[in-house]
This record gives sequence, structure tokens and C-alpha cells, in this order.
Amino acid sequence: MFSSKLPPLMSCRIRHALPGRMRIACRGLKYLGAHIADITAALEESVNIESAKVSIITANVLVGYDAGQASSEEILDQVNAILAAWSLDAYKSEREAKQALTLQERRLQEEPISVMIQRIGATAATLAFAWLRPGTPSVSFLGRFLNMPALTALTLAAPILKSGLRSVVAQGRPNADTLSSSAILASMVTGQSLSALTIILLADIAELLTAYTMDRTRRAIRNMLSVGEQVVWRMREDGFEERVALEELETDDLVIAHTGEKISVDGIVESGDAAIDQASITGEFMPVRKGTGDEVFAGTVVKSGRLVIRAERVGDRTAVARIINMVEEAAHRKAAVQSAADRFSAQFIPVNFALALLVYLITGRATRAINMLIIDYSCGVRLSTATALSAAICNAARSGVLVKGSNYLELLSETETVIFDKTGTLTEGRPVVQSVVCADGEVSERELLTMAAAAEEASNHPMALAILDRVRRAGWPVPRHADNQTHTARGVSTRIGRSVVRVGSQRFMKESGIPLEPLFDQAHRIARKGENVLYVARGKKLMGVLGIQDVLRDDMKKALNRMRHLGVDDIILLTGDVEQHAEIVAARMAMDRYHAEVMPAEKAETVLRLQSKGAQVVMVGDGINDAPALAYADVGIAMGTARTDVAMEAADITITGDDPLMIPSVVRLSQKTMGVVRQNFATSIAVNTLGLMLASVGVLPVFWGAVLHNACTVAVVLNSSRLLTHDMEKRG
Repeated sequence: MFSSKLPPLMSCRIRHALPGRMRIACRGLKYLGAHIADITAALEESVNIESAKVSIITANVLVGYDAGQASSEEILDQVNAILAAWSLDAYKSEREAKQALTLQERRLQEEPISVMIQRIGATAATLAFAWLRPGTPSVSFLGRFLNMPALTALTLAAPILKSGLRSVVAQGRPNADTLSSSAILASMVTGQSLSALTIILLADIAELLTAYTMDRTRRAIRNMLSVGEQVVWRMREDGFEERVALEELETDDLVIAHTGEKISVDGIVESGDAAIDQASITGEFMPVRKGTGDEVFAGTVVKSGRLVIRAERVGDRTAVARIINMVEEAAHRKAAVQSAADRFSAQFIPVNFALALLVYLITGRATRAINMLIIDYSCGVRLSTATALSAAICNAARSGVLVKGSNYLELLSETETVIFDKTGTLTEGRPVVQSVVCADGEVSERELLTMAAAAEEASNHPMALAILDRVRRAGWPVPRHADNQTHTARGVSTRIGRSVVRVGSQRFMKESGIPLEPLFDQAHRIARKGENVLYVARGKKLMGVLGIQDVLRDDMKKALNRMRHLGVDDIILLTGDVEQHAEIVAARMAMDRYHAEVMPAEKAETVLRLQSKGAQVVMVGDGINDAPALAYADVGIAMGTARTDVAMEAADITITGDDPLMIPSVVRLSQKTMGVVRQNFATSIAVNTLGLMLASVGVLPVFWGAVLHNACTVAVVLNSSRLLTHDMEKRG
């Protein structure tokens, strides 16, 4: 009931094959009826395909081809590539088809919480007054609608009545509000205005809890990513600074950001120098130095310094605004369980009407029939599911985890296969010097490292930066040297005094005639540890060997162990690094298997291959070279120091911090969320079924039927709301 393991919409697989003839299945074809002629023509015009017959009923393509010219796998790849051109149309049609199955309910977000509180207050006051000072029930039909409780009920029920009528008129089907409207009106017709007010009061309380949870979700996301500054400094044409409102900024304005302020625009630094904290946007835990010509983003903080920034994007066009809008829009993507809850509710609404008619025909008692309308499954199931998923997204946002839609929480709770990228994900993405081996008794560690730093000083290679960082942190000066020369794919060299200093690979040393035998065993030992080996030589003599490695993130091993305990039984390493390093990292992390030396496109193919075997795949990467794999995975999780636009657009979940333990934390949250949803389903069905049975035999009066049903709704919504207090930071 809660599973949603479906292959990607436009992925193809061979259903049956004979030499020269093959039947290919593609789920997306059922949504492309308007394009069948174009698809058929494109297939038949393709190289090696002789005939093609497309069926939208079976979602299959029957292909005839020359078996002597192409294999079945090659034909499958061709069909995949051709059908990909219609993927957007297929996804759009699929969404429309699903929306047609879901009844249009009132959007709780449209009503401000303050308005709902006023409604609840008015309903409670009227109900209390009518309870304490009951009047004589009006005998006339019209009079039953003209007393104070009845008039109040009609006024307060206006949104419910409007929504219920619109569903019947526009969609031709009743929704939950249609059922509530019928119960309210029927209560008033029978002179039971107190029951109508009770229905409205308890329904409003449940909706208030749901709306409150959704509002907290939006505020949590905005607070985490908000620009923060409402008034900013702008430089005028005469060079003077002026304070202006944020909404007055325009493209090409010069904006000044001082120490401690949040940057308010996306733009390029015109002048100045500052340390920028980009943690809320990129996840980088260390401030980044920004100077003239560098790009900066709204929402980042100036830790020290002053910048003059030329605005390129302002207001809703900034990266942070696009992120907020994207997350808010994506939050309306319903999880399969939420859609199932809506469909479940929709299917039982006609049953309630049928039960009401049946009970009235059998007993002749209108009050019993009204109870069949009051007690329904839809409110509790629908509201509690929406509240649970919204509360989980809010909780995640408060902890620095952006979830783009409730559907990803459900998929994450069911996953058993997780793929990790290495560089920047399992590792910190910042290589450091791990091993230093000097020629026996002839060279000191300081001399070896400073000589290497002199040769690498002009290089931007990560390993060169690791050497320079080690020397600078030690406070050692880099020796004066001549111009540096780069030897592609081998190393670098420079001249210090009369000697040539070379730093590079084993191949570079051999080509330069430098013997490696004195340190051969030590170099081999360093390589076995998974470190990159760099040789340092002066003249024709080997000075020593350096081992450089991208260190593993703290707590990453603990994070993987926790994921095992949460039910993930297949953890895979996917990296573009060399085989030897991938094997060592996979062994240290106790991963199930690894794939090394893969390009970004090959990572995406690996994800698709696993999905074709029925696996539900979660991909964890840094959001840059992993973007294709993140996009193809059932759930893509971006973490680390990735560029904002790539990470946020490619991934379904983004961890803005740098803590690996947040990965199992969000998995645990998703599983707890689905557990709460299941509890609510069971509770709503059990309590309301009992209520219907008691009401049908006359044991439960109309008033207490309303109390039972709506109290159950409030209870399951409160149960969902406790996800707001779930501790994602909990360790252990």
C-alpha cells in the first residue's frame, strides 16, 4: 500500500527478443498517445531499425532490425535515446493523470492562521452560549436556519460549503468537504445546530494544527536561507553611500557589504577583500576569501572585511530566492502515501453517502443517517498524512537539511541501496601531506618540504596546495627560486641556486635519470596505504618521498554503520579515482563494493543499471560531477562544498552542513515519518469504523458521533505534529 518502487518513467527494457525482432517495454509510452506517429517515424528512420510498431496500451515497442548489423543491446540504446526526446511530455502527462485521480481539497495554506484562530474562537463562543442557554428548537423548517447557532454555523462553514460544492460541480465527484457540508446541513435541517457547530469547531482545530505545521515548515526554510538584511548600503554615482530598502535594488547597482552583514544580492566583487561564510549556501565550513572579480551569493555572511559588489541578480532572481521558491514549490509534490491517502478518502466518500441512505431506509431515523455522514475516514487520513510529511520537512530544514518534496521522504524510508561518491563526499576534498620519508641521514623533513614547496609554488594542483599548506602552517619560508616549469602528467621543476629541484611521479624521476632504489620500499609502502606518492629530487639525487591523501571525513564510518542499522544493506562506492585508492577507501569504510575510474556519465549509467534490476537507489554526492547520477537516482542527496546552483537543482535532498551523520539522521526521520503515517491510518480506520457501527445501531447520538470522529482527527494530527520535536541531532 505504501510502496512506490517504479523504474524511471522513460527507461526501456527488453521484454522479449529473437534474432532481428525485439519487444521493448517503456512505461512512459502510455502517456504519449498524441506522439505515436512521430515516435514511430523517428524509430523507423533510425540506423539499423527496419520497422517499429508502438502500442500505448501495452507500453511496448515491437522493433524489427538487422541482427547482422547491430546487437539487441545496441538497438535498446537507440530506442532509449530516441524516446528520451519525449520525456518531458511523458512526465507532464503522468502528473496530469495522477492529479485527475486526486480530489481537489482546500489548500490550508491559503487561510492565515490568525483567521483560523478567529473562526475557532467564534465557533467555541457560540457553542458555549448555545450549550449554556439552550433555546426552544424551532418547529418551522426555515426557523431552524435562523437561530444564532445555525447562522453562526452557516457563516463559519462557508469555506467548507464552497469547496464541497465546487468539487461536485467542477470534478463531478464529492470530496471531504462535500461530506462535511452534507453533515452540517443535515444537522441543521434536523434542528441539531449544536452538532453542526461541534463538527466545524473540531474540524477547524485539526486544520489549524495542519496549517500551523505547514507554516512552520515554510518559515524554517526561509529562516535558514533568508538574506536577512532589509536595508542595505548602495553606492551612488558620486561615490557616497546611501541606505536603501532591499526591494529598491536594481541590476548593476553597487552594493556595499560590511563585516557582520549578510550579502543581499548575487553579483561580482568590484573592489575590496573579505572572508565570506558560505555555509548556509554551499556547506563550506571554512570562510572563503573573496576579492575583485569573484562571485558572491545572497545569504552569505561577511565575517571580516568590506566588499563593493555589482549586483547581477536581485530580489526573487538571487540564488537563495530561487532555492526558497524551488523548495516551497517542490514541497507540494505529494508522496505516494499522501496520494494514496487522498484516493483512499475519495473512494470512501461515496460509501458514506450510501451508508447514510441505507441506514435511513432500514431504520427511518434521520439522526442515524446523519452520523453516517459525520463519521468518515477522509479527514483524519488526509490531514494527518499531510501534517506528518510537512512536520518532517520542517524538522529537517531546522537541522540544515532541505527536502524538496514529501515524496522523497517516502522513497528514502524504503531504500536499501546507497551509492557514495568519494572525493568531497566520503573525503573532505582537501588533500593533505600524510607521509614524509627523507633520504637516510642526509635531508631533514623541513628541507625536503620547503624544496618541494618551491617547485610547486606556482601550481594550482590539489597536491601542490597540500604541500604549500603544510609548509605555511609550519611557518617555514619557501626558498627563493627561478621560474617553475610544468611537465604535463609528470611533475614540476625549478632551480634553487645551482641545483634543479624536481617534484613528480616515478616516471618523471626515471626520465630524468634519478635512481629510486634507496626509497623504493618506503614508496611502495606509502602507495599501499592509498596515498599518492610524490618523489622529490635535487640534481640527480633523490631527497625523499611524500605521501599525499584526501583524508576521510570525520564520522563517515560511523554514519555508514548507522545506515546499516537502519536497514541499508548495499553500500557502494562510485568514484573517478584510480582502482587502488578506491579499493583502499572501500575497505576502510567496509563498503560492499566499488566502481573506480568512472566518468560522470558512467555514474548515471550505474544508477540506471541498478534501478533496472529493481533496486531503489539513493545517490550521495557533492552535486558537481555527480549531478547526472543525483538526477537519475530515486533520491539524490548533495552534501559537502558543492556549488549552490548545481547541488540544489540536481539533488532531491541537500545537506547544507558538513556533518556525515546527517545522512543516517534524515533516513531515520523518513522511517519515523512513515511509521507515524501508518499509525494514523490504522487509528483513523479503527476508530471511525467503530463509530459507524455504533451509530448505525443507534448507540451513538449525532452529537457524540461528531465528537468521536473529530476528536480522532485531532488526535492523529497531534500524533503527526510530534515529528516537529524529533531530534535529528541525536547521536547514537
